[in-house]
Amino acid sequence: MKPKVYFKTFGCRTNLFDSQVMMGALRDYEITENEGEADIVIVNSCTVTNGADVSVRGYINQMDKQGKKLFLTGCGAHTKGESLFGANKVHGVFGQSEKMKINTLLSSENRFYEIGDLNYVDDAIVEEFVGKSRAFIKIQEGCNFRCSYCIIPFVRGDARSMDEGKILEQVSRLASNGFGEFVLTGTNVGSYGQGEGRNIAELMKKMSLIRGVRRIRVGSLEPIQVNESFREILDEPWLERHLHIAIQHSSNEMLRLMNRRNRVENDIELFGMLHKKGFALGTDFIVGHPGESDALWAEAMENIRKLHLTHIHPFTYSKRDGTPSATMKPEVNGAVAAARMAELTRLIEENNRTFRKRVTSPLEVLIESGNGRKYSGYDQYFNKVVVESDEDLSGNWITLEKYEVHDEHNLAQF
Repeated sequence: MKPKVYFKTFGCRTNLFDSQVMMGALRDYEITENEGEADIVIVNSCTVTNGADVSVRGYINQMDKQGKKLFLTGCGAHTKGESLFGANKVHGVFGQSEKMKINTLLSSENRFYEIGDLNYVDDAIVEEFVGKSRAFIKIQEGCNFRCSYCIIPFVRGDARSMDEGKILEQVSRLASNGFGEFVLTGTNVGSYGQGEGRNIAELMKKMSLIRGVRRIRVGSLEPIQVNESFREILDEPWLERHLHIAIQHSSNEMLRLMNRRNRVENDIELFGMLHKKGFALGTDFIVGHPGESDALWAEAMENIRKLHLTHIHPFTYSKRDGTPSATMKPEVNGAVAAARMAELTRLIEENNRTFRKRVTSPLEVLIESGNGRKYSGYDQYFNKVVVESDEDLSGNWITLEKYEVHDEHNLAQF
């Protein structure tokens, strides 16, 4: 009987992809989605914030008490792997570049620390996504930006792109296995093909020609990456009508402190153009970065009202040792940051409800989960839809013309 392995994935879609790569590389083990019955737990960690580190460490302590055999990988392997290994909390630590060796690594009787390198390029082909309706396609790795608050380039390396042929082969195999929605992921997705005469828009066009591809979503773009070539695909029917464009702040002084490349006036112009085209718009936003005074916050809120945002992934600033922001002053009081976070979140939630009420086109929903009579999925605007039905809708695409707009989702009968 094969030992059972459970994957606990923290963080971003890139980690979700990496977990699937590791699942596909296992030969002598059985994958389980039930944490309780697992003999071995692979912790694919995130280290983007201190909170992420705390969550990973807490989970490892919990599993250790249950007697699980633990292995640590992901970004946290580079920042916390040595200390967790030294404390005997994990049997093995391995970096992202070593994930294709997972079958051999898990078989090692001796404890090991194999962090690997930050120059590798993935060439794995994923044909299935366990427990998922959407497929995540990693198209690049690493980042050449050096934002002052960010640790990720130091744990993921510089930007490099996956082979186009491998990407298209992977999409083709997944589409033939029934996947219709594809989410492009990476550390800095929009830098795909940079310096190689390729770009993300051309890749997406080629993907759209593959039989079975119905919807393509980009995980996140930088404002400067919505260039002329990308603007040419904005009206394509296969492009999700939601774009996540990471601005991180809406005050130019804060953007300067963060060593960001975008500027507010350009962001307002870009988001205004996309809003007119009917896109739902999301962003990442850091609240409470050192130097964020009351006056700068007021300016930021005034500007953010001009951006037509419907979705937001906000972070309270978290100090990362070794980054320029970690030594910046003055720091923002935690209670002040929390109040600002609540103000920002409230505004975007109101924007989202207003957007959903104004939508006139039918909703194209991919059902991702459900049981009994209640199912849920996301529409082309990346808004959650709850569907009540006597039919088994799991994994299906459905079109909805009638639905109710609720605070956190839309509700329909089917």
